[in-house]
This record gives sequence, structure tokens and C-alpha cells, in this order.
Amino acid sequence: MTSSRLYRDGALVEQDFPASEVGDRLAADDRVVAWLDICQPSEDDLKLLAEELGMHELALEDVVQQAQRAKLDRYDTHLFLNTYMVRLDAAGGLTDVEVSAFVKPRALVTVRYDDRFDIREVLARWDESAELAPHGVAFLLYGLLDTLIDGHFTAVQQLDSTLEQVQGVMFKGGATNRDEVQRRIFTARRDLVRLRQVTLPMREVVNSLMRPTMHTVDPEMLPFYQDLYDHVLRVIEWSDSLRDLNTTMLETNLMLQNNQLNLIVKKVTGWAAIIAVPAAVTGFFGQNVAFPWRHTPAEFIISLVVTFGFAIALYLVFRRKTWI
Repeated sequence: MTSSRLYRDGALVEQDFPASEVGDRLAADDRVVAWLDICQPSEDDLKLLAEELGMHELALEDVVQQAQRAKLDRYDTHLFLNTYMVRLDAAGGLTDVEVSAFVKPRALVTVRYDDRFDIREVLARWDESAELAPHGVAFLLYGLLDTLIDGHFTAVQQLDSTLEQVQGVMFKGGATNRDEVQRRIFTARRDLVRLRQVTLPMREVVNSLMRPTMHTVDPEMLPFYQDLYDHVLRVIEWSDSLRDLNTTMLETNLMLQNNQLNLIVKKVTGWAAIIAVPAAVTGFFGQNVAFPWRHTPAEFIISLVVTFGFAIALYLVFRRKTWI
């Protein structure tokens, strides 16, 4: 599945033309800029990229071998960008979708491995900022990166909200509640680690694109890329602070569990002490058989009074000291 656009002097002049005609259209008019999107690339698509647009074989190899780190590679005729779109799914877990792009002076080729990354979001971003279209590939690449980084920003916001919700239920107690809190803390920790793996290399990617030696971003587009760089830094710093918060919450939850265990041990010890007194009294008098039928009733009454008296006295003392 492929999509395409052709811009001339900043105006959109054609859409959804065959991918095999991209090279011819670029060669026929040096004022046009082309965008080509390939979803679920096949061997024929890779051959087309190599023959029509002259993409480097190592870059094509990176397209075939998925799960690459976010990076920006420079070749003689083009740049190769690999990055990720991240989202929180309905269950609250983080999912990532790998997206690659070939950046040439007058062409941008995006490669998606499945349709979980909706390219219509990028098209809408381009249409909303059509006044930047005269800047060519820098404009197209900015729209793509802006969509991806906004996804990172949204994900870290949602993770922040999730941790706030966990904090709200952490002190409510209950074994079931503690298990759920523990599970959500570990899930958030896993998602934050993955988010950091995705966002941290983007700092160097955006910073490299802004260098004059890359010949990609013109001075007029530089402030927009600087804004992208600021957003990347904010996502990284935010995710780092959430990781620290997550660690603190994990330690706090373990401390609450230990406190609850100490309370349980204290109560059990208190009741054991209360039970130990009657056991000691009855053991002292040898009441291991039916007492009234072997001794006088007065002795039985005295032993009952002593037994229950000590037990009640200990209960009241422990209760006052909040030991039980």
C-alpha cells in the first residue's frame, strides 16, 4: 500500500500517483518536492527505492531488519531516519510502532511496517501548516517529526496521570488493593523504560538535523525544529522525573506492606499474650481434666476469676496502648 503527494513551489499539485513515477517526476521538474509513503514494504518496494531514488543498500537493510534503535544515518545522497510512534492502549500499556524515513533534497519517503501508525495524522498536520510548504522537504519532515514527538508527549502525560491515580489508591489498604497497586507500579516502570529508549535518541536526531552540514533545515525552518528539540527535552526530563517518582512509589508501597505486616504481628503477639495468661493459670492448677468434679467449687471459681481477670486486664492495657 502506497500514498504519494507532489508539491510545486509550496502548492500541492498532485496526490496518489504511482510510486514508480516518483523518479521521473522529480527529474522532469526541479521545482517539485515529492512525498511517498510505503506501508508493509515488499521486496518490489525496496527494489523501487533502490532503482528510482537511489537509496543506499545499508539503509534498505535497516528497513528489512526491524526493531532498530531511533537514529539518523547520513549517506552520500540521502539521510535515513528511524523512529517510533508510541501510544497507551486501552489496557493502559505502552505500545510502539516503528517508522522509517528516507530524506533526500527533494523527496521524503516514509516506511511503515503496519497501519497502526495512521499516516492521516501527518497529512492533517501538513494541511494545517500549508504556509510552510515552500520550504520543501524540511516542511514535510517537520510535520512527520512533530506528529511523532507529540505522540511521545501525550504518552508521558498519560503515564503521569496513571501514576497520580495509583497514588490516590495506594493508602486505601486491603490485600487486593496492594496487589493491584504493585502491578500498576511495575507496569508503569516498564512503560517508562521503553519510553526513555524511544525518546532519548530523538534528542540527537533532532539536534543533528539542525546542523548546517546536513543541508536539510533552512534558516526559516530552524525555529520550528528548535521547538521540536525543546519538546523532546521536556519529554525526556518528564519521563526521568516519573521514573524517580515510580521508584519512590515502589519503595513507599513496600514500606506500607511492611508496616501492615508489623501491625499484624503486633496484634497476633498481643492476643498470644492474652491467651498465654489463662494457659499459665490453668496449667499451674493442673486443670487438664474436669476441674469441678475433683476439687471444691470455691477453687474453681477462684481460678476462673484469676484467669479471666488477667485476660481482661491485659486486653484493656493492650487496647489502650493500641497494640491490638
